[in-house]
Amino acid sequence: MGDPEVWLCLLREQDGVVTRAQALAQGLTDDVIRAHIEAGRWQRLFTGVYAVTTGRPTAAMWRRAALLFVSGPAVLSHGTAAAVLGLPGGSETGPIHLTVPYGCSARGCVGIEVHRSRAFPHIVLANCDPPVTSKPVTLVDLAVDAPSAREGMRVLTAGATQAKVPGERIVEALEVRRPRRYRTALLAAARLLVEGVESVLEAWYADDVELAHGLPPGVRQVGRVVEGRRRAEDLEYAMPCGVLTVRLDGWRTHANRRTARVDRARDNAAELEGRARLTFGYEEVKDAPCAVAVLVVARLQQLGWTGQPTRCTRCP
Repeated sequence: MGDPEVWLCLLREQDGVVTRAQALAQGLTDDVIRAHIEAGRWQRLFTGVYAVTTGRPTAAMWRRAALLFVSGPAVLSHGTAAAVLGLPGGSETGPIHLTVPYGCSARGCVGIEVHRSRAFPHIVLANCDPPVTSKPVTLVDLAVDAPSAREGMRVLTAGATQAKVPGERIVEALEVRRPRRYRTALLAAARLLVEGVESVLEAWYADDVELAHGLPPGVRQVGRVVEGRRRAEDLEYAMPCGVLTVRLDGWRTHANRRTARVDRARDNAAELEGRARLTFGYEEVKDAPCAVAVLVVARLQQLGWTGQPTRCTRCP
């Protein structure tokens, strides 16, 4: 065998996974490799790629093995990249997703799904090992894989708000990747992020209440002075006969006395300013968006809105 230090360094850098070619370069023979596998000291993950372990291969080993199996440049992408980056929608089960440059002859196999991108040089997250697609590109990939445009919008907005990825970066990713599927819908979702959607609850409201039911566009994160301090209201609609403030209260951030006290002060300030207001939580927005839309439309019409709402696919 070759230099043991070089071998150990290779194992550390590659999560305990090596290729047949690398093993041969270290002086091992095919007979030795076969003996390691038959004795259970090594495990074959993919053709010509082995985990140097007697235990169950980890998710990191499987990801590294997939990268080594595909010859040439490749990065983890889609749900596999999301798992590495800690994004919603990440998966460490099922096939490992890789993206390679367009025109590359790389092929997948059982357990590896290969995608191709013309924008390959622009989608890779810098200084990351193992190599993965950037957060914005990964979120776009997950959204494009959704079963419908509406679900794709939900995946994109919820993922971006939860991972705190700015809307401007999502727009850039859509321009670089330019998906053929759901492009118009995903651009609309990205614009909502740019306009100020800042939480998963706000994303659900924007997608499933506003856009799905044809509500007029509101203004997000409106600054209001409450007891001498600037507070942001989630959403406001300026109508001919007044302003409707819509507040979206997630129980995780509105479950202590101090926050409840601030909310009461905001209610009092709205009352003094003559603003109408409606408040919704996770249960209403996530589980009954159509009922929320009915209430918002009714109040907007009382304030002079003359537009016509639309029915979504979930409306009874």
